[in-house]
Amino acid sequence: MAEESFQEKTEQATPKRREESAKKGQVAKSQELNSAVVLMSALGGLYVLGGMMYRDLSGFTVGVLTNPQGIDVSLGNIWNLAVDWALFYFGVSGPIMMILATAAFVVSISQVGFTVNEEALSLKLQRLDPIAGAKRLVSKRSLVELFKGLFKIGIVGYVSYITIEPELATMAMLIDVGIGDTFQYIAGMIMKVGLRTAVILLILAVLDYAYQRWEHNNSIKMTKQEVKEEQKQTEGDPQVKMRIRSLQREAARRRMMDEVPEADVVITNPTHYAIAVKYDPEVMEAPMVVAKGQNLIAQKIKEIARENGIPCVENKPLAQTLFKAAEIGQEIPQDLYKAVAEVLAYVFRLRGTAASMAN
Repeated sequence: MAEESFQEKTEQATPKRREESAKKGQVAKSQELNSAVVLMSALGGLYVLGGMMYRDLSGFTVGVLTNPQGIDVSLGNIWNLAVDWALFYFGVSGPIMMILATAAFVVSISQVGFTVNEEALSLKLQRLDPIAGAKRLVSKRSLVELFKGLFKIGIVGYVSYITIEPELATMAMLIDVGIGDTFQYIAGMIMKVGLRTAVILLILAVLDYAYQRWEHNNSIKMTKQEVKEEQKQTEGDPQVKMRIRSLQREAARRRMMDEVPEADVVITNPTHYAIAVKYDPEVMEAPMVVAKGQNLIAQKIKEIARENGIPCVENKPLAQTLFKAAEIGQEIPQDLYKAVAEVLAYVFRLRGTAASMAN
């Protein structure tokens, strides 16, 4: 582990590492993008619904101010009055609030997806440590966030200045204009400042999101040793898997060798290939390969065949073709029926001759 800590993290994070970091809340997320999108959504909502909201609010306010005697503000009715006014203001501002909530939800999900920060949900006493909290306040990330906040304030101030400064002479004459026209003019100025600010902040937010992704990808990089250890955990140790495959091959080879004594003939190359063939016309539609092998395995098949009195017939072309075309436990290909039948007929004749001589 000490050696691993000195290794350079050069490997991209695996999907498992990314999933683990997401559960800890370590994801590429730009708060600037959230703010910019919410601001743009607010401006869009006000542009579409602002006129209706103005008419409703102004009508309600004028009605209250022009007829205060018609409002029952007695102690028994004050609660009902407060509820009615709250519901009215909520109904007027509700659509805008829904737009903002939807925009915030969509932009957050688009950045991090549906992830649950398990570490944030757990209670950790270290978070109550004032010294650790002070360290977080003066950390590099906190300083970067402070700089970004001050920069945004400067952007808003500068955009407000270059937008309002040319209008100062016009604004000075608003004293002679009606309240409705004055409100519309000021609302237009606010929309102009807001739109210019939102466009600049959106551009900065996109750049910030790209930076956050780059920083996040670098922070979760892995060393070569970490990648190897993870592969061992998820896929198993390569040496163990190799050993298991070797044992499986050995078991399959033993089962195959156990079938050789049941064969009727072993067709050989004679040195490189050996294919054991069995044929029982009462239960088989065609001859079947019960064992096959090359080189040392071929020699072992022939040795077992001789020990059990199984004839070995040399036929180089047939042995090579059978080895490539037929699998163990399968019937021989149809195009080899004739060649194998000739070998079996020869073997059966030998067997019959031996039986008659024994009698």
